[in-house]
Amino acid sequence: LVIPRGGEGLVRFVAQNSRVPVIKHYKGVCHLYLDKAADAGKACALAVNSKAQRPGVCNALETILIHRDRVDDLVPAVGAALRGAGVTLHLDARAIARARAEAWFDPGVCLPATEEDLFAEYLSLDVAVAVVDDLDAAILHIQTYGSEHTESIVTECYGTAEAFLTRVNSSVVLVNASTRFADGGQLGLGAEIGISTTKL
Repeated sequence: LVIPRGGEGLVRFVAQNSRVPVIKHYKGVCHLYLDKAADAGKACALAVNSKAQRPGVCNALETILIHRDRVDDLVPAVGAALRGAGVTLHLDARAIARARAEAWFDPGVCLPATEEDLFAEYLSLDVAVAVVDDLDAAILHIQTYGSEHTESIVTECYGTAEAFLTRVNSSVVLVNASTRFADGGQLGLGAEIGISTTKL
């Protein structure tokens, strides 16, 4: 068994050339889904903690997904909280259309999101923001753009939380918690050399 620890180039090389199983620490493209039943205060606090506490690590938040029914209140609230923490926002068309009306909107740091932004592991004070139609669309987005590292949902609906936990196939899946909890010590598993996104 090989456990490569290092940059993406090293991990990719070992995985492609090894003749034995490889457990690899891959990108951390972590998502926070703000459901239609999300508490706005929790959404703001978790977005800021997940992104800004330590942006250069693998469990830092890289993409926020917002349910379409909550665009009018969550884009302004979460956007203001993140801008207050110095975060640059890469907003999709629906999010940027709502954000333009806000006092915190600055075209220098509130940018239109590209397809590359949705795949990005920024490892910096940057975050992509996308509006999704429902839970199914959020899960499809995570499956399409994620790296199976850590995903979290903010919701007060037990059924939606259970569905998210059951259907999202990542190493760590959370409810009403920061993606930064994806850590060996925080999970009570002791020391770690990386969060594996590998399945054997």
